[in-house]
Amino acid sequence: MITIEGIDPMMIANNLTPSDPIHPGELIKDEIESRGLKQRSLAQKMGVSYSVLNEILNGKRPVSTEYALMFEAALGIDANIWLKTQADYNLQMAKRNILFVEKLKEIRRAVAVL
Repeated sequence: MITIEGIDPMMIANNLTPSDPIHPGELIKDEIESRGLKQRSLAQKMGVSYSVLNEILNGKRPVSTEYALMFEAALGIDANIWLKTQADYNLQMAKRNILFVEKLKEIRRAVAVL
């Protein structure tokens, strides 16, 4: 979390979480469309099936390290961007999972008594 003396940390844009988590596939899809590329053609050039690429672009499959590197090769955008976006998305989704959040609370309570 970024802190600046005299400023509420929740008033700093980098500390805020988006209201709707953004899957990196959405960003990659926008990039592909803005370049006028076709998904089928890109999938073929990347050596992956169209259905796999489409699932990533529609947020139904995560961007793995290997796919991030393939997107870097195809689009010239650093793989770390895709991996960080995927990690952020995963974290936000976990924090929205009520059952998982309850489990975290139980763990915190159990550890607090030690």
